[in-house]
Amino acid sequence: MYSLLRRALFCLPTETSHDLALSALSAAQRLGLSSLLATPPAADPRTVMGVEFPNPVGLAAGLDKDGRHIRGLAALGFGFIEIGTVTPRPQPGNPLPRLFRLPEASAIINRMGFNNRGVDQLVDAVRRSGYDGVLGINIGKNKDTPAEQAVDDYLHCLNKVYPLASYITVNLSSPNTPGLRDLQFGQPLIDLLAALKAEQKQLSQTHGRYVPIAVKIAPDMAEADLRGVAKVLIDQQIDGVIATNTTIARDAVKHLPHGAEAGGLSGRPVREASTQAVRILAEELDGKLPIIGVGGIDSGDAAAEKMRAGASLVQVYTGFIYRGPALIADVARALRGLAP
Repeated sequence: MYSLLRRALFCLPTETSHDLALSALSAAQRLGLSSLLATPPAADPRTVMGVEFPNPVGLAAGLDKDGRHIRGLAALGFGFIEIGTVTPRPQPGNPLPRLFRLPEASAIINRMGFNNRGVDQLVDAVRRSGYDGVLGINIGKNKDTPAEQAVDDYLHCLNKVYPLASYITVNLSSPNTPGLRDLQFGQPLIDLLAALKAEQKQLSQTHGRYVPIAVKIAPDMAEADLRGVAKVLIDQQIDGVIATNTTIARDAVKHLPHGAEAGGLSGRPVREASTQAVRILAEELDGKLPIIGVGGIDSGDAAAEKMRAGASLVQVYTGFIYRGPALIADVARALRGLAP
């Protein structure tokens, strides 16, 4: 069924089909029809960052930026849903067009630019959803916030989403917000994470619950930089790392239509770089904090590769766009009984 739906959706402008698909999933959930689209996988619980995940297959941030379709997506069988990236203030994102399919490579290029309705709208949507599953909330900074004031944006979002999140992801790796990736290195990274950890401690006392913080990193770092980031994550007692975001590399797709578009490339072409990042992190972290593997997972084998490299959980995004709900079951089967 999904292959037929995808064919129709891919005839529409990319963002139109994105919005229509999410609305359809939410409608199917409300009408009790989600089972026509997917059979949720059997339970396969994993405890990671102190959180119990009903299965290790998650949805990466970016698909539901404003948290308006959580229940519709969760009904497909994901073990966890990550929403966002959300910023303190609403922002429209970059000018259209900004989202491009590369079907020959099972890939997508996006330069969305953190388009979202702002953290207050997201909080309202999550509260209205009544969702009680594992929910990650991905936070970022507004485009017009100077890098030296970025910590204020992250702290603002952390405070707003803390009561509602199962875990919170700090997005430092989108290539579509100028200067954002610079926060992944050196003293800016140390200062940001130190401030977030101090605030997390206060919030855990205020709310009577500890919500773990994960950091999402780029796949384009040199190995030495990646190992340096791992050391900072350990030193600052961060709870987890998500590897990886989209890539700015184009070698694998530059010959394809839209292959030279600016933005972040996701899907099959990023698989190898993402898995290598997971492998290096696993070696450097030595079990001190868990890794969530994401990037190029479009099959059970690709997911198992991430786990063997050292991931404790996986997330899908572009593979889900191309393969639909069947990918969730495929990945869940491949990971059953498989530990990092």
